Amino acid sequence: MEDLTTLKNKTIDSNLENTIECFKLFYSIPLNQDIIIRNFSISGLDKKATVIYINSITDSEKIEEHIIRPLLTNNSTEKKLENISPAQLLNTHENFSNILQDINNGNTALLIDGEPKAYIFSSSKFQGRSVEKPLNEVVVNGPKEAFNENVIDNISLLRKKIRNENLIFESITISKNSNNVLYIVYMKNLADEKLLQNIKDRIDSLDVNSIQNLSILEQYIEDKVKSIFPTILSTERPDRATSFLEDGYIVLLMDNSPDSLVLPATFWSFFHNSEDHYLRFIFGNFIRLLRLLALLITLFISALYIAITNYHVEMVPTDLLLAISATREVVPFPTIIEILMMEIAFELIREGGLRVPNPIGPTIGIVGALILGQAAVEANIVSPLVVIIVALSGLCSFAIGDMKLNFSVRLSRFLFIVSAAIFGFYGMTAVLTIGIFYLVSFYSFGVPYLAPMTPKYMSSKDTFFRRILKTEQYRPGYLKPKDIVKKKESQ
Repeated sequence: MEDLTTLKNKTIDSNLENTIECFKLFYSIPLNQDIIIRNFSISGLDKKATVIYINSITDSEKIEEHIIRPLLTNNSTEKKLENISPAQLLNTHENFSNILQDINNGNTALLIDGEPKAYIFSSSKFQGRSVEKPLNEVVVNGPKEAFNENVIDNISLLRKKIRNENLIFESITISKNSNNVLYIVYMKNLADEKLLQNIKDRIDSLDVNSIQNLSILEQYIEDKVKSIFPTILSTERPDRATSFLEDGYIVLLMDNSPDSLVLPATFWSFFHNSEDHYLRFIFGNFIRLLRLLALLITLFISALYIAITNYHVEMVPTDLLLAISATREVVPFPTIIEILMMEIAFELIREGGLRVPNPIGPTIGIVGALILGQAAVEANIVSPLVVIIVALSGLCSFAIGDMKLNFSVRLSRFLFIVSAAIFGFYGMTAVLTIGIFYLVSFYSFGVPYLAPMTPKYMSSKDTFFRRILKTEQYRPGYLKPKDIVKKKESQ
């Protein structure tokens, strides 16, 4: 193994046969069956040549038509390969490691006897999905395109929306064994240099054998790994990534990832939805109001029920209190046990519905919830009101579209439930106060988590409710963009 590592750092031999033997060692030929080494003679130059490529990730027809056949049938005395072959000549390399990296990326290496270098031609053809509709970030209005696992397709989708020479795609190899390429995307005339350098430094500091996709990379570069609140936004929508780029954010793309990462991310980035701006001002804010109401209900309704029934019964009207007492009269468990049992059961049903095959997933979720809820009530394990409260809490959690914020809210809900069971409203207030203090002190790549609400920055003030598009004149000031004015004020 050490001999091969040392050999990789050497330059290739001008003797073609010796060089081929080295590549056979690298690729374990003949054990490795999808590595193609084809020998032929270049007509007109009277030289032996060899092409090396990986059959499963290259376009074999392109290699045959644009590389091998032109070299076999060349009758001129032209000696420049780029003039003989119509295939795109990407580069020439003398070092084994560089040649191997290009071959592993799906390109073809041409070796010629007597020349101590390899000609690299473009021929990659990785299998993958075509551009499809978004699966998680579904909208009624707006574009219906989503990122896929092919990074070239994803770059094309962004280029289609931002046709500007300032849109930069920097590539960095981020893993030793897999040699995965990460693209750092930003607008050169907008992105803050310090923010960009901060992100590059975190990526450069990685010393990892394999990072297969952005979901893994996110866990290496995020600010606080153990926090329940996310600091990096993930989106599968090119239009949403484009809007962030035009505000001065940094976007990360990578092969094998059907989404992109947006850096930095504030709380409002997770709360907002791409459709908010596609709808008219009143309609968009109505949707946000519903989302805010759903957020409050899923966080507090179960905890409120526990706090009121255990500690603050004087707040409940007498008739309602008697009705609650009547339903709980035959239930042998305290309120906290009832709520926790049903909350955990709901989470299990939700997870089970996600993991089973698609055709029966919704059926299991609906039938399971109905059967379990009705059976639990008839068995006097829980009261009917608890089933209603937990069902409402779970239903409202689906209105929170971002999966990461959804997990944060669902976990926070259990903290409020426990605090309400111990100290009532006082416990809920204490947890809420601590949570707000925590969010205020929270940062994402140097940007305050609740900006621009606190601390205040010059921005479009797009927080809980959006503004009229004509009045959104500024980019987010907390990003320190090079040009903060997005739209000049109309006279």
